[in-house]
Amino acid sequence: MKENHYIGLDNDRDGGLTLLGRLVLDARLFGLIPDDETCAGWDRGRLQGLMEQVNAKWDQHGGIPSRLPDDLRSRHSAIYEQQMNKARAQGWNPDADLKDEQ
Repeated sequence: MKENHYIGLDNDRDGGLTLLGRLVLDARLFGLIPDDETCAGWDRGRLQGLMEQVNAKWDQHGGIPSRLPDDLRSRHSAIYEQQMNKARAQGWNPDADLKDEQ
């Protein structure tokens, strides 16, 4: 978030797999925004409103992808697989922030 506006899913760090990036993906999943909406330029208030809508949708399903109806579960898997592949192609390493606790 720069100057209180989101830079958008396509410009977000970690290939868009940040808290706000996942918000955009989940909003797409539930049909709250179009599949091509990146939320670039959205202010905090607008993102907060979207987050409340997304949370309400997740609450209906216990907040767990495996509890989604088959169509949404399949869509969730496809959306996240596509985004993770894109992120990896951009150099995202999901283990980069893990610390060795040994």
